[in-house]
Amino acid sequence: MSQLPDLSTEYLGLKLRNPVVASSCPSNSNIDLLKQLEDAGIAAVVLPSLFEEQVEFEEDQFATLPEFGGESFAEASTFFPELDDYNTGPDEYLHTIEAAREAVNVPIIGSLNGFTAGGWTRYARKIESAGAHALELNMYFIPTDIDATSESVENGYLELVADVKSQIDIPLAVKIGPYFSSLGHFAVKLGEAGADGLVLFNRFMQPDIDLTSLQVNPRIELSHSSEVRLPLRWIAMLHGHVAASLGATSGVHGYRDIVKLVMAGADATLIASGILRHGPEFVSEIIADLQTWMTDNNYTSIDKMKGSMSYQNCPDAALMERANYMKGLTSFVSRYI
Repeated sequence: MSQLPDLSTEYLGLKLRNPVVASSCPSNSNIDLLKQLEDAGIAAVVLPSLFEEQVEFEEDQFATLPEFGGESFAEASTFFPELDDYNTGPDEYLHTIEAAREAVNVPIIGSLNGFTAGGWTRYARKIESAGAHALELNMYFIPTDIDATSESVENGYLELVADVKSQIDIPLAVKIGPYFSSLGHFAVKLGEAGADGLVLFNRFMQPDIDLTSLQVNPRIELSHSSEVRLPLRWIAMLHGHVAASLGATSGVHGYRDIVKLVMAGADATLIASGILRHGPEFVSEIIADLQTWMTDNNYTSIDKMKGSMSYQNCPDAALMERANYMKGLTSFVSRYI
């Protein structure tokens, strides 16, 4: 019997048994689900995000406590410790990290979601202390101020990455959207600011208008496999040009998507919608399919396959650039015209 291909990979300096990682979503706080995912073969789990607004709200609430009743007893304020020395904020999140570490034996990656640098970023250190193997900084920001320059927006990102990285010793992944004027250059700058990995890409939720109530409503839609093409292109572009690990997310719905992304240069593929649609068993199915495909196509390991179709190694690299646009437009045929 031929030896099974080696699915192991390295992401953020972590040794993973395969490239399939559970992407951050609310359901990942369920410890029973994490156990099922581990049994199904998941390589690592990114926990739900702790939001900048949550931390700041909790700390604002705590800051008002010394004022309550202070007019009756002058010494009342001394009953409260200094904020810097007190474990404030959503403690439940830290408990979830601790519980996850105890329940499963795969790497647990914490997640912070925010954009502005400030005191809330010290929560990164608390996440590390709670036992997270790594931290993902989810930078979900839409610059709606038309006076904001691209340089100021990018500097805001870089400042926050440096701020968070200064708080921790564990690896830091930075999850960003695709909307930058020179994404390749910015990716390099993120690495210089302290990012050990880049997660491409954040799916920005698009609002909709309810024509009955005339209200703006958020629309949350699960991804589709076609969305994999955007991270596919940029991971192929960045592979070999950045020192940071490359994680691919958005549109990973089957083993073919994983194969393509790994060939482009991804170190890990992060999945959420597929698990939400099909349950934890979806993980075991795609891992088995991935192993079968690699065996049938004579790939002995993920490392042998990784980056083989990146921009550096692609037989026709121009297809990753403008030529792809030209060929796509000129070759399209409508059944009606």
